[in-house]
Amino acid sequence: MIDIFSIKDFKFPKGFEWGASTAGHQIEGDNVNSQWWHMENKRLKEGTDPQWEVSGKACNSYNMWKEDNDLLQEIGCGVYRMSVEWSRIEPNDGDFRQEEVDHYIRIFEDLKKRGIKVSVTLVHFCWPEWFEKKGAFTNPSWEDALKYWERYLNYIVPKIAQYVDSWCVMNEFNLGYKESDFFYKERCVRLHARAYHIIKQYSDKPISTAHAHIQFVPKRLGDEFDGAIAKYYDVINNEFWYHAIRTGEIVFPHRDAFYDKEIKNACDYWAVNTYRRRLVDSRIESTRGKTYAFSIMDLTTRTEFYIDEFNPECIIHNLSKLRDKPVVITENGISSDKDEFRIVWILEYLTALKEAIDSGVDVRGYYYWSLLDNYEWGSYRPKFGLVDVDRANGFKRTIKPSGHFYKEIIKNNGFSQEILRKYLTEQPRI
Repeated sequence: MIDIFSIKDFKFPKGFEWGASTAGHQIEGDNVNSQWWHMENKRLKEGTDPQWEVSGKACNSYNMWKEDNDLLQEIGCGVYRMSVEWSRIEPNDGDFRQEEVDHYIRIFEDLKKRGIKVSVTLVHFCWPEWFEKKGAFTNPSWEDALKYWERYLNYIVPKIAQYVDSWCVMNEFNLGYKESDFFYKERCVRLHARAYHIIKQYSDKPISTAHAHIQFVPKRLGDEFDGAIAKYYDVINNEFWYHAIRTGEIVFPHRDAFYDKEIKNACDYWAVNTYRRRLVDSRIESTRGKTYAFSIMDLTTRTEFYIDEFNPECIIHNLSKLRDKPVVITENGISSDKDEFRIVWILEYLTALKEAIDSGVDVRGYYYWSLLDNYEWGSYRPKFGLVDVDRANGFKRTIKPSGHFYKEIIKNNGFSQEILRKYLTEQPRI
């Protein structure tokens, strides 16, 4: 157990960048030409999951982006990581909409006036439905997948490059445990590399892809079976990516490895989304170990986003392997129905992040996930946001105490007990 009131004050390096992240489909609303919109509405009609929700208007950020920029400025964020939605820009095959590009440019220009840097994700789980019908990134024809991808990039990148301070090509394509997932991951590595070289034609800003780095931990430390599976999961979910970028070689079990010089060094920094560890239990069929009974915390009602323990040391373990490039934490956050736990989460994970920096990892920034309580891929129940969104009352936004706590951390460029005690007087209880 961590006594948050005994954590000593600390500062982050000068120039450290503080921010917040969102994704277009999760906040904009009415992303009707995306494959996710079609899938979520189809699933709703099927009625197989009584808890399933569709995105609908989401947070109405397509129309309320100025209010969101106000919030970023009020909290003190120096960087905003957001996505541009391909399905808005090219809703039909070859049908590009300049008015949608102009919409995003207005957002960027407003952010720039406020002194807020722009970090753009080009694909955050969503792409046009027409592209999905053609096989999307797993189209059996590499030439076809590449043709549509390059066409889109050569359209959108030069139009927005002057506003973008850093790029995330894709978001979290690295997860998946089945051999059938390996082809998708392999494809995305190659498509990321092609995007890297296309973006470089128009922009000198740093480029990466946001990697969901999960620490896989044996349920029984020292057990050979748990340990072997944990290592295997680490290789197929984490190390394949780092190895490919460092060497140009793509390696997966039961597939022929190959080398592509275009992949090598096709990242300028490591973009890391990190939340928690995952216990590996070789004694059960799924191998997904249950959280230790003494660590379980019931913080939210939606099991898909059930972060049921605090494990800040995973940041130290995850980043210890990443000493060869600058690192930005592009996502980190907690879904909790009680905002007090969000304050504790931010403090504990920032404490661990400072530990990683002190150990020699070149961490340049931290972007909290998420700015808003948004649509979480099938449900509105998980509450990750620094800001509450009252969807029943005009999408009214209210900064939570955790948002104000984060604001003071940013202003101070670090933590102090004086800041903490303004927001908590005792350890929160479930």
